[in-house]
Amino acid sequence: MVTPTGETLLAGFYRCRYLGPSTEDRIWPHAEGIDLAGTCDIYDLTLVDDLLDLSGRLVIDWGASERAWIQRADNQNKVVLEIRTVFQEPDFPGFERFIAPLSKIEGLPLSWRTALSNSRGVYLLTCPKTKEQYVGAAYGEGGFYGRWLAYVHGGHGGNVALRSRDPSDYQVSILEVAGSAATFENIIGMEDLWKRKLQSREMGLNRN
Repeated sequence: MVTPTGETLLAGFYRCRYLGPSTEDRIWPHAEGIDLAGTCDIYDLTLVDDLLDLSGRLVIDWGASERAWIQRADNQNKVVLEIRTVFQEPDFPGFERFIAPLSKIEGLPLSWRTALSNSRGVYLLTCPKTKEQYVGAAYGEGGFYGRWLAYVHGGHGGNVALRSRDPSDYQVSILEVAGSAATFENIIGMEDLWKRKLQSREMGLNRN
């Protein structure tokens, strides 16, 4: 697994058993789309005990193909960079320095998800395809994290302009964190100010 800080940690070894082609439509987990029945292969994965004691502690040099979903271990030996004495989550970088693609939100360390769930405010989405930006506000239950999950699971979070675009792995960052006493109206006011600063209505994806 690749951590938000770019490290590659051993998650474990899995026994893989081919079950055959899919028998039903499967909804994409991180964008709008469907794999129709029979168009993808299904595998059963079982965690095995081999090197399980090194899970989360073994740091590997994954190489230049960080985004590749698979690499052949029998063709590409990996250099071991570090074996840690205990598993340790990377420190939360702080709200001002937090940047991540939406596809990695659900895989963030628990302490990061907790911090983001307990905070509200204004965030920025940027599209790597169209180079457009969208300013949004997180003020409901679940804070920033809960709001971003709506994009992960639905692709557009209910926003008109995002719904009109092809699915994309938006980058998310935080523009401003609201105080614990901030009201809904306070946060909406913060959001409106950032829309005007960034001109996201005129040159972005905001429509209100």
